[in-house]
Amino acid sequence: MKLLERLLRDKLAAASLGVVAVTLLVGICAPFIAPHPPNEVNMELRFAGASWQYWLGNDHLGRCVLSRLIYGIRPSVIWVFAALAASAFVGGLLGFIAGYFRGKVDAVLMRICDCMLSFPGYVMTLAVVGILGAGIENILIAFVVMKWAWFARVIRTSIMQYADADYIKFAKVLGAGHVRVMVKHIAPVAIPDIAVTASSTFGSMILQISGLSFLGLGIQAPHAEWGMMLNEARSVMFTRPELMLTPGLAIVMVVSAVNFLSDSLQNALDPKLMTSSNRNKTSRSAILPKLRRKEVA
Repeated sequence: MKLLERLLRDKLAAASLGVVAVTLLVGICAPFIAPHPPNEVNMELRFAGASWQYWLGNDHLGRCVLSRLIYGIRPSVIWVFAALAASAFVGGLLGFIAGYFRGKVDAVLMRICDCMLSFPGYVMTLAVVGILGAGIENILIAFVVMKWAWFARVIRTSIMQYADADYIKFAKVLGAGHVRVMVKHIAPVAIPDIAVTASSTFGSMILQISGLSFLGLGIQAPHAEWGMMLNEARSVMFTRPELMLTPGLAIVMVVSAVNFLSDSLQNALDPKLMTSSNRNKTSRSAILPKLRRKEVA
């Protein structure tokens, strides 16, 4: 509750949170919100303009652009969020184990992470897609295979800061087991790092899946996805630019909201950043009157 109150105090964070929440809600309730079936073909309405029945017009097959945009939220945002949650869970669990037990377990896990992180993300994703074949499911599998190592390394570093704390040693002396120590004493202080890392990774994953779908490696026709909608509108980008503008603006809006929310979440969870930002504000407010006095003089 305190975290939500801190986010709502920041107008940009509140607006970003609202955009992300509404986008997820619309994607979940797509069958009830979309005015038409997303794959319904009507060649008589091919490239038809906006109307009261079709608010954003129709594409090259006469399909409702608004309906496809709404259904495109599912693979572009919701499924990506599911892959992100799986990556955070696997990476966070292995990071907990490596940072808490250390020793040989830490050495083995970190060497595996080094091997995974030594390859560029897009290259590994294309390699996995090349092995398993094109499709949204294979891209999501590639995301989990690649992203868990990043989460594991970040969480491992965070856990190592708290594993040797005095209250952890005191809990062990009192007879608390490893699982109890990790769940009750270490997890609450490590969850903010997981949340910040996940929120900052979410936007890049949305861009990656849209880019791969634009290249024809993501979700396959006739299903709707924002990147594929951009690809389908390339042939008429000069005569009907709104067909590319609509999914493009959707991607930009959601990714920007996620990035702004990630920055605000980091500031809200890290008291040091909040105090430093407040100091900057107070220093600016103290310097500005002096500068104005000099200008007047």
